[in-house]
Amino acid sequence: MASPLIHHVSVINRDRYVTFDFYHKLLGLEFLLKTVNQDEVEMLHLFFGDKTGRPGTEFSVFEMQNAPQKKFGTNSLERTVFAVPSEASLEFWLTRFEAYGVFNCEIEHYQGRKYLHFEDRDGIQLALTSLRKGDASEHSPYQEADIPLEHAILGIDSFQCRVRYAEASARAFMKMHSLQQLETYEHNGEQVTVLGGEDVLFGQQLHLIEDRTRDIETQGIGSVQHIALNAKDRADLQEIEKKILDTNFRYSGIKQRDFFESLYYREPNNLLIEVATEQTNFVKPAMETDGYDAIPLFLPEFLESRRSYIENQLKR
Repeated sequence: MASPLIHHVSVINRDRYVTFDFYHKLLGLEFLLKTVNQDEVEMLHLFFGDKTGRPGTEFSVFEMQNAPQKKFGTNSLERTVFAVPSEASLEFWLTRFEAYGVFNCEIEHYQGRKYLHFEDRDGIQLALTSLRKGDASEHSPYQEADIPLEHAILGIDSFQCRVRYAEASARAFMKMHSLQQLETYEHNGEQVTVLGGEDVLFGQQLHLIEDRTRDIETQGIGSVQHIALNAKDRADLQEIEKKILDTNFRYSGIKQRDFFESLYYREPNNLLIEVATEQTNFVKPAMETDGYDAIPLFLPEFLESRRSYIENQLKR
C-alpha cells in the first residue's frame, strides 16, 4: 500500500468523554489507545483511526481541561479533511450531523470538489470529502453500528494550514519532505497553494492558505497542536533531520515514541511539525470500547513505574 504524506494530526480538546463520544461513537473512528502525553504525563492523550491504526488514518486528542479557547487567526494549523468513499457519503453525513446537532456548513464546492465542513464540540475545524485516489475496498475503516460501511471514514485526505507567507512554507515543505507544488487556486479571495507527492496514500495533500490580514492564532481549546508528516523509516527520518540542521530550523532532536520515532520542528510561519516514522510496532490492544471508563490506560514501559502517580493525576 502507498505511504502517507500525513502521518497523523493532534488537536486540543477539553473533555475526554465528549471527545470519545464525538470521534468514536458519532464519527465512527476506531478508538485505538488511551495513554498520556509522554512529555507531560499529567495530560491525557487519546488516539483514533482505522481498524489497523496505521499512519495516514490516525487522529489524536490532548485533553487540556483548563486551557482557554483558541483565538482564530493566521499562522495556524487549521483544518483536517477526512476521506469518505463517495459523494453520496457526504449526504449521509450531512443528515447525521443535522440529527446530532453538529455545526456544519452543508455541502460546498471547494477546489472543484464537494466538501462538508463541520466542527467538533470544541470547535476543531474538520471536513469530509470523497476519496481522492484508490478504492474504498482497499482500506480498513472501523464500522460503527449505525454507520454503513459504504459511508465510513477511511482516513486523512488532506490538511489545511493558514499562513502569512505561503511561499516560505511551501519552499520548506518541498525541501524537507520532497513534496511538489500541484496547483494554486483562489477561494473566497484567498490564494491557496497545494502540495503533494507521488503515489501517496489517499492522494493526501497539504493546502497553504495565504492570510496576511489576521492576527496570529492564539492556541487553545479547538486548536490543532501539531501535524505529523511521514518518514518512511529511521534512515528517512535522519535525512530529514540533516535538512533541518542545514536550514537551521528550531527542532527537538529525534525522540523515541514507543511505537515510532519522531522529531519536531518549526517551519518559517512557526507551525509545529512532527516527522514520524511510518514503520511502527503498534498493535491495537484488545479492549471493549462501548464505555470510556472501562478502557485501560496504556503506558510505555519507561512510565510503568509511575503508573500509580499518573492514574491518580488523571482522575476526575
